[in-house]
Amino acid sequence: MTQSKKLLAVILLLVVSLLWGTSFKLIKEGLIAFGAWELGALRVSFACLFSLPFSLVYIREAKREQLWKFLLSGTIGIFFPAFLFAAAQTRVSSSLTGMLNSFTPICTVLVGRLLFRQRFRKAAITGVMISAAGCIVLALARANGTVVVNYFALFVVVACGLYALNVNFVKFNFPDVNPVALTSVSLLLVGPAASVFLFFFTDFVPIMQTHPRAWQSLSMVALLALLSTVIAHILFYRMLRISSPLFASSTTYIMPFVAILWGIRDGELLTSGHLMGMAFILTGVYLTTRRK
Repeated sequence: MTQSKKLLAVILLLVVSLLWGTSFKLIKEGLIAFGAWELGALRVSFACLFSLPFSLVYIREAKREQLWKFLLSGTIGIFFPAFLFAAAQTRVSSSLTGMLNSFTPICTVLVGRLLFRQRFRKAAITGVMISAAGCIVLALARANGTVVVNYFALFVVVACGLYALNVNFVKFNFPDVNPVALTSVSLLLVGPAASVFLFFFTDFVPIMQTHPRAWQSLSMVALLALLSTVIAHILFYRMLRISSPLFASSTTYIMPFVAILWGIRDGELLTSGHLMGMAFILTGVYLTTRRK
């Protein structure tokens, strides 16, 4: 990688981390009026709508044999994570969700090794175990000092696994595809399903008619879709083209701190258990992803 590409990769890393770190705050605002099903479907539907001017152009250029790959990438990298993160934040604070998202690089290493035959150092095993312990600590820590298993934290872990699968899948199946084309076409293929689900299988319409803060939450979800789904994914895929899956997934080093700052601003309480869990995860990520 040339020096200019390294600099561009770092800039993209910082911008994407800021956008995705802010997404947890926007999800929190969206959940004021909507449930997880409505928010997830809205996020994907809005993102599809915003990217429509690009997707209608690039879909004509996409090879027919590639369409299933676009669909799979959109499903595992955008569609299901949108619902999983919304479901998690119905019971998990935005800052804690951001901390748990740090588990993504660990999942990236495991998926890369198991499915894509990437090299896997022995020292990385220690990192995986330490990060797993950190996730357990975060799932057990409560602001009031009690210890209760929060099973909703598992939704974040599953989403991290899907992100990791998509990162490796995109890197090895779309090495030369335009990031705008990849994002917009993937959204075009998953967006209609999200819209059908939204209008026919959720309480979206009644909520819009009766909830006093429905329009405020709707605007926050629209902003979430534009910034954290469309723009962030375009920039992320651009970064992935000029770097490695591990470097790209290291946005989770920075993202938790952005989420924590938003959480503190909203009065969310952080305990020593939360900080210890995040320290465990980041230490494990460092050991897993560092070069020899």
